[in-house]
Amino acid sequence: MNTATREAPAVQTQTPLIDVDHVDVYYGAFHALHSVSYRIFPGEIVSLLGGNASGKSTTMKTLLRIVRPRSGSITLDGQDVSRWNTEDVVRRGIASVPEARRVFPEL
Repeated sequence: MNTATREAPAVQTQTPLIDVDHVDVYYGAFHALHSVSYRIFPGEIVSLLGGNASGKSTTMKTLLRIVRPRSGSITLDGQDVSRWNTEDVVRRGIASVPEARRVFPEL
């Protein structure tokens, strides 16, 4: 019999490239993002998946500073982005590729 085993995940000791901590976003009275938190470390590849109207676009727009959170914090490489504009974020290498753009034609 074969048994699959998994190693325990390594403890992250480095500063995350992206650190989103308890971010809340509203559109008027509508609470679009509820205490969203995630960290992305150097070398990681991350996908954001979800159904229609689940907050994917709002999450990206918040990271890109197109939409401003009502609460929570976002840091890029340890720097607080609360006073940055979209251009500042893009200049540091954060961007969004809309669907159906075929960035990788072989996929």
